[in-house]
Amino acid sequence: MQPIVVSPNIGQGLTSTSALRIAVVTETYPPEVNGVARTVAQVVHGLIARGHVVELIRPRQGLNDIPRVEPQLTEVLAHGIPIPRYPGLRVGVPSGRRLRRLWELRRPSVVHIATEGPLGWSALQAARRLGLPVVSEFRTNFHAYTQYYGIGWVEGLIKRYLRRFHNLTATTMVPTSGLARELQKSGFERLEVVPRGVDVDLFHPGHRSEALRQQWGARPETLVALSVGRLAPEKNLELLQSSYQAMRVANPDAKLVVVGDGPARRSFQAALPEAVFAGMRTGAELSAHVASADLLLFPSVTETYGNVTPEAMASGLAIVAYDYAAARELVEPGVSGWLAPLGDAAQFKALASRAANAVGEVRQAGQRARAAVTAQGWGRIIGEIECHYRTAIEAASERNQHRLSPTGSPNGPISAEELGLRLPSA
Repeated sequence: MQPIVVSPNIGQGLTSTSALRIAVVTETYPPEVNGVARTVAQVVHGLIARGHVVELIRPRQGLNDIPRVEPQLTEVLAHGIPIPRYPGLRVGVPSGRRLRRLWELRRPSVVHIATEGPLGWSALQAARRLGLPVVSEFRTNFHAYTQYYGIGWVEGLIKRYLRRFHNLTATTMVPTSGLARELQKSGFERLEVVPRGVDVDLFHPGHRSEALRQQWGARPETLVALSVGRLAPEKNLELLQSSYQAMRVANPDAKLVVVGDGPARRSFQAALPEAVFAGMRTGAELSAHVASADLLLFPSVTETYGNVTPEAMASGLAIVAYDYAAARELVEPGVSGWLAPLGDAAQFKALASRAANAVGEVRQAGQRARAAVTAQGWGRIIGEIECHYRTAIEAASERNQHRLSPTGSPNGPISAEELGLRLPSA
């Protein structure tokens, strides 16, 4: 196993009495492209903006991946291995002993575990050994994915693992009240609803591009439907395909633009030769593609939230989705979009077909959608996360006041060399 690489500013003092030293543990992070990576990055940047010091622990993403060294951000890179069926993504290997020694060298105020993979599990164990407060997030319905990959028999095992994992933390943050109720029924404890934020400046109607629409073959009056996300079986692509075909029957001029990539792209593209497949897009390109459409088609039934929903709404798009996850929380049916009962494919398809012939109504709904999410900026969300940190810290302090010193290992600090940690050169 490769050694963990620690940036040289480990141990740098906090800049203010109110600042926290936060260890954020995640199996994925930009430049990897997925919803978890994007939102974890938003949290990290938001915490830094509030004056906190962040120690970001993630898998190394390649031979040329060098940990960042900044006044408020230290990256700790662990060994990673590729994830089957997810090219370009890696999962961290267990690193509990090294993390424990790292945190003995410099104790974080709180450990925030964003993903429940081997790296997350070992971070949880290390934190518990040291009496550190741990806050976690439930981000991905891994157990729901099993039905789409022919391994449904492991669904129960995965759910039991996730329940055990999260019940060992002080708080598990979930993005919607509906998911909280579902998890509570399955035995998850200490759940707190913390919505996901949306960058309302990056995702903005002002990024709409008529030149881009012309590249798609869309005239100003053409209704353009959009799909954004990984092209994989768990995203319910069959319903996306049949819904767009129904839209074309109602309005032959309707366009579909698909942003994203994945293992199902080749077969999906072959089935919809009239659609525009834009591939993976990020940053300003992504915001332009989203804002240049009119309607988001989002048929997935495996989301914990679905970041694309508020991003599309912030960009001025109406929504056709199932009545759950972010859509249930944010979309007012008939006002900013249309929602089908969860699992009712016929109704979803009917709503999409109806929208195809109502371009004016769709665009008015998109304007109202923008207004509905302008308060979902990340600043408020980061503030809520910080409150949960401080609650966990206070509870842990009461438990540990006679057990560990507030500044480090009860046996005193030890050097990085003694830990077997390799520091990068300046």
